[in-house]
Amino acid sequence: MRQRINHGLTCRGSLAIAAFAAALAFASPTIASAAPAESHQLPADLAHTLDAYNRATIGSDIPALAAIVTDDYMLVNSDASVQDKASYLRDFAVPGFKLDPYMVEQPVYKVRGDTALTGGIFRLRWTQESSRHERRLRIVHFWVKQDRRWRISYTQLTRVPD
Repeated sequence: MRQRINHGLTCRGSLAIAAFAAALAFASPTIASAAPAESHQLPADLAHTLDAYNRATIGSDIPALAAIVTDDYMLVNSDASVQDKASYLRDFAVPGFKLDPYMVEQPVYKVRGDTALTGGIFRLRWTQESSRHERRLRIVHFWVKQDRRWRISYTQLTRVPD
């Protein structure tokens, strides 16, 4: 059963947005926080942007997130619902919505010129409307380099059975 939240979003939709936050420290299995990305597998500018994304996600920094995702950004949630940039950013403004730090396992990095994939598996835990929620998810971000800046264009979340 789905719970409705502010802005007409569903609990699952908000979860996926929270999960988007999970791209956090894909450098190695590490706890997502404001700590710098530690990946030697990523170009320095992408690692820097990934770190900025991580900090913005945990801190619900909507202006920073808006600068990191492309205008045509698409998020495919683990329930197959789709969100655009505006919908994704609105989830971070929902009162009482807060992501817990998490550890990313099985990190994946693929860089090809001005495009890259980052991903991994994590257990997403968050608070919403005074309720605790939890999901184990696989996340993949598609990055593009636009005007010499790395930005996230697409995110896919897949539920991982416990």
